[in-house]
Amino acid sequence: MSGPAREYGFSLSSELRAPPEEVWSHATDMQGVNREFFPLVRMTWPGPDSRLHAPPALGQRMFRSWILLFGLLPIDYDDLSLAEFEPGRRFLECSVMFSQKQWVHERIVTPTTTGCRLTDSVRFIPRLRALGALQLAVFRLSFRWRHRNLRRLFSRGQRKAA
Repeated sequence: MSGPAREYGFSLSSELRAPPEEVWSHATDMQGVNREFFPLVRMTWPGPDSRLHAPPALGQRMFRSWILLFGLLPIDYDDLSLAEFEPGRRFLECSVMFSQKQWVHERIVTPTTTGCRLTDSVRFIPRLRALGALQLAVFRLSFRWRHRNLRRLFSRGQRKAA
C-alpha cells in the first residue's frame, strides 16, 4: 500500500552584480538557461525564439523541453507551463516531467544596491517515491551549479566565489 505522495523542496539565492533587467533577460532566455546548466545538461525548445514570454493562457503547456545529459543523451522532459509571470521580476513554472508528477520552479529577481538577488525555489513530487531523496540531492547540486555559473556570468568587480 502506498501512502500520500511526498513533496521535496529547496531554495537558493545569489547576489549578482548586474542590473535586474539584464539578469531577467538572461533568466527568461532558454539559451541563458543552458549557459547556467553548461556542461551538465541542455534543454531544448521549439522554433527560433528562445525567450520565455507570458504564454497566451497561463497554466497551459507552452512546449516540451527535452533535458539532454551533457547536451546529448535524453534523460527527462519538461512539459513547460507557466502558472504566473511578472515581467522583469518573477515567474512560477508548474510543469509535469517524465520523472516528476509535479515540478514547481519559482525564480525571482529582486533589485539590490549592488545589482540584484536571484532566488530559485523548487518543489517537486517524484513519480517514484523511492527516488525522491536521490532526486533532491541531484536537483540541489544542479541548482548550485547553475548559481555558480550565474555568479561567474554576473560578477562585475566581484571576487569569484570559491
